[in-house]
Amino acid sequence: MSSTPPTRSHRASSDAMQVLDLGSVEYTQAWEQQRAHAAARVDGTGPDVLMLLEHPSVYTAGRRTQPEDRPVDGTPVVDVDRGGRITWHGPGQLVGYPILKLAEPFDVVAHVRRLEEALIHVCAGYGLDTGRIDGRSGVWLAAGAGRPERKIAAIGVRVARGVTLHGFAINADPDLTAFGAIVPCGITDAGVTSLTAELGRHVTVEEIGPAVRDAVLAACSGDLPVSDHPVRRDATTTVGGVAVEMLAGR
Repeated sequence: MSSTPPTRSHRASSDAMQVLDLGSVEYTQAWEQQRAHAAARVDGTGPDVLMLLEHPSVYTAGRRTQPEDRPVDGTPVVDVDRGGRITWHGPGQLVGYPILKLAEPFDVVAHVRRLEEALIHVCAGYGLDTGRIDGRSGVWLAAGAGRPERKIAAIGVRVARGVTLHGFAINADPDLTAFGAIVPCGITDAGVTSLTAELGRHVTVEEIGPAVRDAVLAACSGDLPVSDHPVRRDATTTVGGVAVEMLAGR
């Protein structure tokens, strides 16, 4: 994987980001809050914001979702305007929405890489060796001991008028069976995991929240530089696309 963007901040503002610890919020309500913060950031009346929360159980489908990705039992899905395909959010998963204005020239992939770096850093603090897979966004563990490659954190973003929306989700202790009803992120040859599953002990959203907050703020400010963290792979494994979408308008 090619290397690293500059270590300087990719935010247009040098002011501190406002962190909102919101607890459990319905997905559609959180989406309305995202749009309100983004509109304020576009017109200069609001700061960069990091929303941290959990959602009640919900499936959300990005613009690249295929019919075969959706739940086979007809479970309702919220269609959203982020990049990527379908995923699940629910209790035990910490979701983060960084709503920030990017410095010019806009580099959306660099924004994704910074979010990945933050979550890789958090996992390393728990002794987990995680990294990136070429062509796939998110944070992954390598295959081994009879287990496939597995994703521990997902990322899907949108950028409109230079301001980021949507963000990341890292699995602390969710019900992983919820992913069984869909093809997560459209990837059929890999699994999904959590900190609890990997560490063999209960890891809560409340426990990881401060570390995730600090790492994301550091990554966005340039204090946590992006490094290569390639996941060792079988050369025959197929890859998908990065869940990023660049849009000109809201």
